[in-house]
Amino acid sequence: MNKVITSKQNPLIKQLIQLKEKSKTRKQSGTFLIEGKRELSLAIKGGYTIETLLFNPDLCSKSEAESLSKYTTDVIEISKEVYQKIAHRDTTEGVIAVALSKDHTLSELNFNNTNPLILVTEAPEKPGNVGALLRTADAANVDAVIIANPKSDLYNPNIIRSSVGCVFTNPIATGTSEDIINYLQSNSIAIFCAALQASENYTSQNYTKPSAIVVGTEATGLTEEWLKASTQNIIIPMQGVIDSMNVSVAAGILIFEAVRQRELPH
Repeated sequence: MNKVITSKQNPLIKQLIQLKEKSKTRKQSGTFLIEGKRELSLAIKGGYTIETLLFNPDLCSKSEAESLSKYTTDVIEISKEVYQKIAHRDTTEGVIAVALSKDHTLSELNFNNTNPLILVTEAPEKPGNVGALLRTADAANVDAVIIANPKSDLYNPNIIRSSVGCVFTNPIATGTSEDIINYLQSNSIAIFCAALQASENYTSQNYTKPSAIVVGTEATGLTEEWLKASTQNIIIPMQGVIDSMNVSVAAGILIFEAVRQRELPH
Protein backbone atom coordinates (compact mmCIF):
# COMPACT_ATOMS: atom_id res chain seq x y z
CA MET A 1 0.00 0.00 0.00
CA ASN A 2 2.51 2.61 -1.12
CA LYS A 3 0.40 4.76 -3.44
CA VAL A 4 -0.40 8.18 -1.96
CA ILE A 5 -2.29 11.09 -3.53
CA THR A 6 -2.32 14.49 -1.79
CA SER A 7 -3.21 16.84 -4.68
CA LYS A 8 -6.76 17.68 -5.71
CA GLN A 9 -5.34 18.40 -9.18
CA ASN A 10 -4.24 14.79 -9.66
CA PRO A 11 -5.72 13.46 -12.96
CA LEU A 12 -7.25 10.43 -11.22
CA ILE A 13 -8.96 12.64 -8.64
CA LYS A 14 -10.35 14.89 -11.39
CA GLN A 15 -11.67 11.78 -13.12
CA LEU A 16 -13.35 10.57 -9.88
CA ILE A 17 -15.06 13.93 -9.41
CA GLN A 18 -16.52 13.57 -12.89
CA LEU A 19 -17.63 10.04 -11.98
CA LYS A 20 -19.39 11.38 -8.90
CA GLU A 21 -21.09 14.29 -10.65
CA LYS A 22 -21.94 13.10 -14.15
CA SER A 23 -24.24 10.25 -15.18
CA LYS A 24 -22.71 10.38 -18.68
CA THR A 25 -19.23 9.65 -17.27
CA ARG A 26 -20.58 6.73 -15.23
CA LYS A 27 -22.26 5.26 -18.31
CA GLN A 28 -19.29 5.77 -20.61
CA SER A 29 -16.77 4.27 -18.18
CA GLY A 30 -19.03 1.53 -16.81
CA THR A 31 -17.86 2.48 -13.32
CA PHE A 32 -19.20 4.42 -10.34
CA LEU A 33 -18.20 5.48 -6.81
CA ILE A 34 -19.15 3.74 -3.56
CA GLU A 35 -18.69 5.72 -0.38
CA GLY A 36 -18.77 4.33 3.14
CA LYS A 37 -17.92 1.00 4.78
CA ARG A 38 -21.48 -0.33 4.99
CA GLU A 39 -22.22 0.50 1.35
CA LEU A 40 -18.93 -1.03 0.25
CA SER A 41 -19.55 -4.23 2.23
CA LEU A 42 -23.04 -4.54 0.73
CA ALA A 43 -21.65 -4.03 -2.78
CA ILE A 44 -19.06 -6.75 -2.18
CA LYS A 45 -21.80 -9.02 -0.82
CA GLY A 46 -23.84 -8.22 -3.93
CA GLY A 47 -21.03 -9.45 -6.18
CA TYR A 48 -19.73 -6.10 -7.43
CA THR A 49 -16.16 -5.91 -8.70
CA ILE A 50 -14.05 -3.29 -6.92
CA GLU A 51 -11.46 -1.67 -9.20
CA THR A 52 -9.82 0.79 -6.81
CA LEU A 53 -10.01 1.48 -3.08
CA LEU A 54 -9.15 4.93 -1.75
CA PHE A 55 -8.89 5.69 1.96
CA ASN A 56 -7.98 8.58 4.21
CA PRO A 57 -5.93 7.42 7.23
CA ASP A 58 -7.38 10.19 9.44
CA LEU A 59 -10.84 8.62 9.05
CA CYS A 60 -10.06 5.00 8.22
CA SER A 61 -7.17 3.12 9.82
CA LYS A 62 -4.59 1.38 7.67
CA SER A 63 -5.58 -1.96 9.21
CA GLU A 64 -9.20 -1.38 8.14
CA ALA A 65 -8.03 -0.42 4.66
CA GLU A 66 -5.90 -3.57 4.53
CA SER A 67 -8.86 -5.75 5.49
CA LEU A 68 -10.82 -4.22 2.60
CA SER A 69 -7.87 -4.40 0.21
CA LYS A 70 -8.36 -8.15 -0.29
CA TYR A 71 -11.13 -7.22 -2.75
CA THR A 72 -8.82 -5.22 -5.03
CA THR A 73 -5.13 -4.92 -5.84
CA ASP A 74 -5.32 -1.14 -6.33
CA VAL A 75 -5.32 0.65 -2.96
CA ILE A 76 -4.53 4.36 -2.71
CA GLU A 77 -4.03 6.49 0.39
CA ILE A 78 -5.46 10.01 -0.04
CA SER A 79 -5.21 13.18 2.02
CA LYS A 80 -8.21 14.57 3.90
CA GLU A 81 -8.48 17.44 1.41
CA VAL A 82 -8.61 15.02 -1.51
CA TYR A 83 -11.11 12.82 0.30
CA GLN A 84 -13.42 15.78 0.98
CA LYS A 85 -13.21 16.78 -2.67
CA ILE A 86 -14.46 13.43 -3.96
CA ALA A 87 -16.74 12.47 -1.06
CA HIS A 88 -20.46 13.03 -1.60
CA ARG A 89 -21.24 13.47 2.09
CA ASP A 90 -19.34 14.57 5.18
CA THR A 91 -20.19 11.74 7.53
CA THR A 92 -18.62 8.76 5.77
CA GLU A 93 -15.74 6.83 7.22
CA GLY A 94 -12.88 7.73 4.93
CA VAL A 95 -13.42 4.98 2.35
CA ILE A 96 -14.30 5.42 -1.32
CA ALA A 97 -14.21 2.70 -3.96
CA VAL A 98 -14.45 2.63 -7.73
CA ALA A 99 -16.66 -0.29 -8.78
CA LEU A 100 -17.78 -1.81 -12.07
CA SER A 101 -21.45 -1.26 -12.97
CA LYS A 102 -23.74 -4.22 -13.56
CA ASP A 103 -26.01 -4.88 -16.51
CA HIS A 104 -29.60 -4.26 -15.38
CA THR A 105 -31.44 -5.54 -18.45
CA LEU A 106 -34.62 -7.60 -18.04
CA SER A 107 -32.92 -10.61 -19.61
CA GLU A 108 -30.41 -10.64 -16.73
CA LEU A 109 -33.12 -11.06 -14.06
CA ASN A 110 -33.01 -14.39 -12.27
CA PHE A 111 -35.54 -15.35 -9.61
CA ASN A 112 -34.76 -17.59 -6.67
CA ASN A 113 -38.22 -19.14 -6.83
CA THR A 114 -40.95 -19.93 -9.35
CA ASN A 115 -43.47 -17.65 -7.64
CA PRO A 116 -41.88 -14.20 -7.76
CA LEU A 117 -43.10 -11.03 -6.07
CA ILE A 118 -41.88 -7.96 -7.96
CA LEU A 119 -42.03 -4.23 -7.27
CA VAL A 120 -42.31 -2.09 -10.41
CA THR A 121 -41.97 1.69 -10.29
CA GLU A 122 -42.67 3.84 -13.34
CA ALA A 123 -40.52 6.92 -13.98
CA PRO A 124 -39.69 7.82 -10.37
CA GLU A 125 -38.62 11.47 -10.43
CA LYS A 126 -36.45 11.79 -7.33
CA PRO A 127 -33.35 9.75 -6.49
CA GLY A 128 -34.48 9.86 -2.84
CA ASN A 129 -37.72 8.09 -3.78
CA VAL A 130 -35.82 5.44 -5.73
CA GLY A 131 -33.60 4.86 -2.70
CA ALA A 132 -36.60 4.60 -0.38
CA LEU A 133 -38.32 2.14 -2.74
CA LEU A 134 -35.18 -0.01 -2.78
CA ARG A 135 -35.08 -0.01 1.03
CA THR A 136 -38.73 -1.07 1.11
CA ALA A 137 -38.03 -3.84 -1.42
CA ASP A 138 -35.08 -5.08 0.61
CA ALA A 139 -37.11 -5.05 3.84
CA ALA A 140 -39.84 -7.14 2.19
CA ASN A 141 -37.27 -9.37 0.46
CA VAL A 142 -39.02 -9.07 -2.91
CA ASP A 143 -37.60 -11.07 -5.80
CA ALA A 144 -36.83 -8.04 -7.98
CA VAL A 145 -37.31 -4.32 -8.45
CA ILE A 146 -37.98 -3.15 -12.00
CA ILE A 147 -37.73 0.54 -12.87
CA ALA A 148 -39.66 1.62 -15.97
CA ASN A 149 -38.38 4.64 -17.91
CA PRO A 150 -35.85 5.65 -15.21
CA LYS A 151 -35.08 9.35 -14.86
CA SER A 152 -31.63 8.88 -13.33
CA ASP A 153 -29.05 6.13 -13.43
CA LEU A 154 -28.95 3.62 -10.58
CA TYR A 155 -25.47 4.65 -9.51
CA ASN A 156 -26.40 8.27 -8.81
CA PRO A 157 -24.76 9.03 -5.41
CA ASN A 158 -28.13 10.17 -4.03
CA ILE A 159 -29.71 6.79 -4.89
CA ILE A 160 -26.84 4.89 -3.28
CA ARG A 161 -27.04 7.09 -0.17
CA SER A 162 -30.83 7.07 0.23
CA SER A 163 -31.01 3.32 -0.38
CA VAL A 164 -28.34 2.81 2.33
CA GLY A 165 -26.69 0.36 -0.05
CA CYS A 166 -29.86 -1.58 -0.90
CA VAL A 167 -29.16 -0.71 -4.54
CA PHE A 168 -26.53 -3.47 -4.24
CA THR A 169 -28.69 -6.06 -2.45
CA ASN A 170 -31.83 -6.04 -4.65
CA PRO A 171 -32.02 -7.73 -8.06
CA ILE A 172 -32.82 -4.69 -10.22
CA ALA A 173 -33.76 -4.30 -13.88
CA THR A 174 -34.63 -1.26 -15.95
CA GLY A 175 -36.44 -0.90 -19.26
CA THR A 176 -39.26 0.81 -21.10
CA SER A 177 -42.81 0.33 -19.86
CA GLU A 178 -43.61 -1.57 -23.06
CA ASP A 179 -40.72 -4.01 -22.60
CA ILE A 180 -41.52 -4.56 -18.93
CA ILE A 181 -45.22 -5.18 -19.59
CA ASN A 182 -44.27 -7.71 -22.29
CA TYR A 183 -41.83 -9.35 -19.90
CA LEU A 184 -44.41 -9.68 -17.10
CA GLN A 185 -47.15 -10.94 -19.40
CA SER A 186 -44.90 -13.47 -21.17
CA ASN A 187 -43.87 -14.83 -17.75
CA SER A 188 -47.51 -15.05 -16.56
CA ILE A 189 -46.96 -12.51 -13.77
CA ALA A 190 -50.16 -10.73 -12.66
CA ILE A 191 -49.98 -6.91 -12.84
CA PHE A 192 -51.52 -5.02 -9.92
CA CYS A 193 -51.48 -1.28 -10.63
CA ALA A 194 -51.86 1.26 -7.85
CA ALA A 195 -54.41 3.65 -9.37
CA LEU A 196 -57.49 5.70 -8.52
CA GLN A 197 -59.53 4.55 -11.54
CA ALA A 198 -61.48 1.26 -11.67
CA SER A 199 -59.77 0.13 -8.50
CA GLU A 200 -60.51 -2.39 -5.80
CA ASN A 201 -59.31 -2.30 -2.20
CA TYR A 202 -55.76 -3.62 -2.14
CA THR A 203 -56.63 -6.10 0.64
CA SER A 204 -59.26 -7.83 -1.52
CA GLN A 205 -56.75 -9.19 -4.05
CA ASN A 206 -54.78 -12.43 -4.08
CA TYR A 207 -51.02 -11.91 -4.38
CA THR A 208 -49.99 -15.48 -3.61
CA LYS A 209 -49.30 -16.31 -7.28
CA PRO A 210 -46.56 -14.60 -9.37
CA SER A 211 -47.34 -10.90 -8.91
CA ALA A 212 -46.02 -7.46 -9.77
CA ILE A 213 -47.06 -4.45 -7.68
CA VAL A 214 -46.79 -1.36 -9.90
CA VAL A 215 -46.59 2.21 -8.59
CA GLY A 216 -46.41 5.48 -10.50
CA THR A 217 -45.34 8.99 -9.67
CA GLU A 218 -46.98 10.99 -6.89
CA ALA A 219 -47.79 13.80 -9.31
CA THR A 220 -49.44 11.95 -12.19
CA GLY A 221 -49.72 8.28 -11.22
CA LEU A 222 -49.31 5.52 -13.79
CA THR A 223 -49.52 6.09 -17.53
CA GLU A 224 -52.36 4.72 -19.65
CA GLU A 225 -50.02 2.02 -20.96
CA TRP A 226 -49.88 0.41 -17.53
CA LEU A 227 -53.57 0.87 -16.77
CA LYS A 228 -54.47 -0.94 -20.00
CA ALA A 229 -52.14 -3.82 -19.15
CA SER A 230 -53.31 -4.09 -15.54
CA THR A 231 -54.70 -7.39 -14.30
CA GLN A 232 -56.43 -5.37 -11.58
CA ASN A 233 -56.09 -1.80 -10.36
CA ILE A 234 -55.75 -1.53 -6.60
CA ILE A 235 -56.21 1.34 -4.17
CA ILE A 236 -55.30 2.11 -0.57
CA PRO A 237 -58.38 3.73 1.02
CA MET A 238 -57.45 7.16 2.40
CA GLN A 239 -58.75 8.19 5.81
CA GLY A 240 -57.66 11.84 5.72
CA VAL A 241 -58.11 14.90 3.54
CA ILE A 242 -55.55 14.29 0.79
CA ASP A 243 -55.82 11.51 -1.80
CA SER A 244 -52.18 10.46 -2.17
CA MET A 245 -49.12 9.53 -0.14
CA ASN A 246 -45.39 9.19 -0.70
CA VAL A 247 -44.75 6.54 -3.34
CA SER A 248 -42.40 4.49 -1.16
CA VAL A 249 -44.92 4.47 1.70
CA ALA A 250 -47.68 3.31 -0.67
CA ALA A 251 -45.39 0.66 -2.14
CA GLY A 252 -44.52 -0.55 1.36
CA ILE A 253 -48.18 -0.98 2.32
CA LEU A 254 -48.96 -2.91 -0.87
CA ILE A 255 -45.84 -5.08 -0.87
CA PHE A 256 -46.18 -6.07 2.78
CA GLU A 257 -49.82 -7.07 2.22
CA ALA A 258 -48.57 -9.41 -0.50
CA VAL A 259 -45.86 -10.72 1.85
CA ARG A 260 -48.45 -11.23 4.62
CA GLN A 261 -50.68 -13.26 2.32
CA ARG A 262 -47.80 -15.40 1.16
CA GLU A 263 -46.86 -16.23 4.75
CA LEU A 264 -50.34 -17.51 5.60
CA PRO A 265 -50.82 -21.31 5.58
CA HIS A 266 -52.41 -22.44 2.31
